Amino acid sequence: MQANIHEASRADKTPAILTFEPHPREFFTPLNAPARLCNLREKLEYFEKAGVQKVFVCAFNKRFAALSAQDFLTILRTQLNANTILVGEDFKFGAKRAGTIEDFKSQGFDLISMPRVDLPNENGQPERVSSTRVRDALFSGNLILAAQLLGRPYSISGKVVHGAKRGRELGFPTANIHMRHERPALSGVYAVKLDGLNAVANLGVRPTIAGVPKLLLEVHVIDFNGDLYGKHVHVEFMHKIREEQKFDSLDVLKAQIAKDIIVARQYFNK
Repeated sequence: MQANIHEASRADKTPAILTFEPHPREFFTPLNAPARLCNLREKLEYFEKAGVQKVFVCAFNKRFAALSAQDFLTILRTQLNANTILVGEDFKFGAKRAGTIEDFKSQGFDLISMPRVDLPNENGQPERVSSTRVRDALFSGNLILAAQLLGRPYSISGKVVHGAKRGRELGFPTANIHMRHERPALSGVYAVKLDGLNAVANLGVRPTIAGVPKLLLEVHVIDFNGDLYGKHVHVEFMHKIREEQKFDSLDVLKAQIAKDIIVARQYFNK
């Protein structure tokens, strides 16, 4: 993408992206929609880093879902003033996914069709890089593969908010990251980087502590005594330590957290 952004700048064109919120499958089948790989703010942060100058966020609702392929092309031409279009080779659009990349060509758009990208799978065979493959890698705890597919470590960003102070009571103060979506692609206990600092994170519902049904991302920064409240932070998931589990008592949980920190130290010291 960055190569095409560079070419757009050289041709005196504005690199722009059109994206949808929510994901179309969240609109059509909310109970069976895929896990979120990033929220809207994270998308915008990645676009900015890549050099995108404009982002058009389209509300995916009933009205938009009913647009014909021709109506969609008209919006691109007349409202967004688009002339060069960059899409995947299997891109479909419009009501009932009736539009194809051939429609861009027939309407006079300068079309750049991105070919599929392959990376070897566990059997050494080429396999397409896709969001589904990233989700599967994260779900199985294969963070190395997920990072290879993404070109970076998988991360979640959010604002540090006040929590119940349970971690502090156990002797391991945590930064509680506000989650903007309830269906992340992974869960469990991880060695992570919080804005470059070595840390341990628990992403889940804290089954040992009663009365906490809400999904939480809690991060204990190793050997850190600073104040993170109110800051927007980025948590990079580096290594899975274990699944989240329920313990018989808080004392057993406290002992396990200490072991998790030892494992994280060993990982970062490698």
